[in-house]
Amino acid sequence: MNEFVAYDSPQPCSYLPEQTAVLPLRYQQSQVTEEEFDACLASGDRRTGRLLYRTACPLCSACEPIRLDLDSFRLNATQRREWRKGNDLLEVTIGEPVVDDERVALYNAHLLGRHLKESEEDAIGEEEYCEFLVSSCCRTLEFAYRTRGELVAVAIADAGRTSLSAVYCYYDPRFSTVSLGTYSVLRQVEYCRETRRRYLYLGFYIAGSPHMAYKAKFHPHQRLIAGEWRDVA
Repeated sequence: MNEFVAYDSPQPCSYLPEQTAVLPLRYQQSQVTEEEFDACLASGDRRTGRLLYRTACPLCSACEPIRLDLDSFRLNATQRREWRKGNDLLEVTIGEPVVDDERVALYNAHLLGRHLKESEEDAIGEEEYCEFLVSSCCRTLEFAYRTRGELVAVAIADAGRTSLSAVYCYYDPRFSTVSLGTYSVLRQVEYCRETRRRYLYLGFYIAGSPHMAYKAKFHPHQRLIAGEWRDVA
């Protein structure tokens, strides 16, 4: 792969504040093929913009890449209920990522509502949105969720040949009829099955982070621990 390390300095961990994180960011000078991207995901890679990265933290191994094997994954009772409610209420469009005022406004509302930004002064614009979610080194898809024509959630996902990687999901924090985060994962599960992809990667599982611990609710799943994918019941 045609890449170089663009940044690898230690920094405070955004998930576990007492830890120091090292995330070497590898800039991709050419598009990554679907087969190459499958291999990257299997090695623990994530994507942001045109960069791929995996953890290389000196004193911490809390971040565990997590994936669903669609040959064995099954919905539990709560997930089946959310799946039915979402199918009744939401219209889903899958296509290339879009940058517009509607999406940027929803993204900023999500950050404020989830207390990921302190004030409206920290809102991002179209350029930052594009740099984070739309500019990509691989094939990237957008799942847009609407109810009665109103955009209530957007999920960005990267596609390999046999896998899909959930990059980020943002949603209207006032919408509570359906758990939009859960429904989005289940919709991507369905997409994997429709397109005969075996794995859905959910990023990192971090037991000590409330923002990441929810991923353990999807089971059975697999985690990459000490270089080996292990089944977790």
